[in-house]
Amino acid sequence: MKKLVTALSLATLAGLSAPAWAAIEVDGVRFEDTIEVANQKLQLNGAGVREKVVIDVYVASLYLPHKGSTTEEALNQPGAKSVHTVLLRDVTAQDFVGALIKGFKANNSAEQYDRYLPRLQELSRLMEQVGSARKGTVVKIDYLPQSGTRIYLDGKQQGADIPGEEFFQGLLRIWLGPKPVDASLKAALLGRQ
Repeated sequence: MKKLVTALSLATLAGLSAPAWAAIEVDGVRFEDTIEVANQKLQLNGAGVREKVVIDVYVASLYLPHKGSTTEEALNQPGAKSVHTVLLRDVTAQDFVGALIKGFKANNSAEQYDRYLPRLQELSRLMEQVGSARKGTVVKIDYLPQSGTRIYLDGKQQGADIPGEEFFQGLLRIWLGPKPVDASLKAALLGRQ
């Protein structure tokens, strides 16, 4: 009986401390289970690796107010959202921006692309000022309901916020849209892997 009580106590303690172990590690990069953006608690929806041919380019994670397993559920949740990427190799600003613009164009209507081209060009200028990003660089893209899309490079804000939720949704479609940059990464971000 004493062994049973001890085993139950240990199981209860393990259950209580499980959230501390809930963070996920992908390709050596650790993503916390929850973060805070714009005074709102967000939970990790999923994380995975972006592969190009056979090379791992970056790991990415998606944080949402509530879990979502479809693109629509992720895009249409009200409130703050966040995408974190950590580079697994050195990348030039032109390569990074070129991939973003190509992904945006492939996953949004021609009208949306034309409407947001000035904002994409602004994003391009911001990234090109950086020059290149080294392996381990963290790029964080937050959506703040009061001000729009905010971009951080290694924790430092890059430029002014880009207004409008639709612009952030357009960026999110790069990874979650009908022609995502990486289908297995899309599944991982939506928590399907």
